Amino acid sequence: MPYEVPYKTKQFFIVLIKLSIVAGALYFIYSKISDNEGLDLREFIDFVKAQKSLTLKTVGILIFLSAVNWILETLKWQYIVKPIQSIRFTNALEQSLGGQTAALITPNRIGDYGAKAVYYPKALRKKIVLLNLLGNISQMSATILFGAVGLIIFISRYTVDIDYYKLGRVVLILVMIGAFFLIGRKTKAIQIRGFGLKQITAFFKDLSFSYHLKTLAFSIGRYLVFSFQFYYLLLLFGVEVAYLNAMVVISTMYLLASIVPTISLFDVVIKGSIALFLFSYVGVNELTILSITTIMWLLNFAIPSIFGSYYVLNFKLPEAHQ
Repeated sequence: MPYEVPYKTKQFFIVLIKLSIVAGALYFIYSKISDNEGLDLREFIDFVKAQKSLTLKTVGILIFLSAVNWILETLKWQYIVKPIQSIRFTNALEQSLGGQTAALITPNRIGDYGAKAVYYPKALRKKIVLLNLLGNISQMSATILFGAVGLIIFISRYTVDIDYYKLGRVVLILVMIGAFFLIGRKTKAIQIRGFGLKQITAFFKDLSFSYHLKTLAFSIGRYLVFSFQFYYLLLLFGVEVAYLNAMVVISTMYLLASIVPTISLFDVVIKGSIALFLFSYVGVNELTILSITTIMWLLNFAIPSIFGSYYVLNFKLPEAHQ
């Protein structure tokens, strides 16, 4: 007879996990702000204060754009889980922000999968993980769609020094990964949360074309919002550049940053380094770019994670499993 963990012990561990997630997220946010090797905090504050274009109105617009970004993400999640369970917007918001808090301190945002899944009965969690995977694939597809076009234009427009030896190694690794997944698909050796690749493919195929299309539409909407927010910050910081020209660099930046495995905490560092390299071709100084990537990280990752901490602390397991 399997041993069952006492209710009080289970509740204690749940509280401990919740406190650990929140404490870890808040500490990492604090560490990133106070101890950023690429950008001194005092220098960042002085630089932002010196921007006369940062008025109450423009800051309000930046916050509004972040709010729209997360509203779209919430609507997207609400729509994604609909085939499994219909949820209210407020529930979708709680799960999205709670997932963001857990994702902040885990590699490749993997904490988001577990955080969202525990909101549902155990019998549904595997499917919820797969639907979450579908949502992330959709967002990645939007990044690749715009990024590929941007990268092609960027390379054709600017003389870029390419280390073909390193590029060759990257291509080889990608080919090996592709071969690994193809072999796994045939042998059923690879599984995600108990699902083989064939099962995952079949699960996705069972969803209608309109479902996939609308999910992608939400992802493209989010992409256009946060990329415009980056462009708007460029204008506020005195960078005179046409929208389409800026989007070439911005879309290339997001594409390159998205393929680098990282912990969300260091997302600002990765994007900052790539942005420095790319925007150097259009003559934007280092301090401006690092400040913009830091503000983008604060508005779209750090602050939502702080709000998400409230939901994590108040999280309760589904009644059937208490």
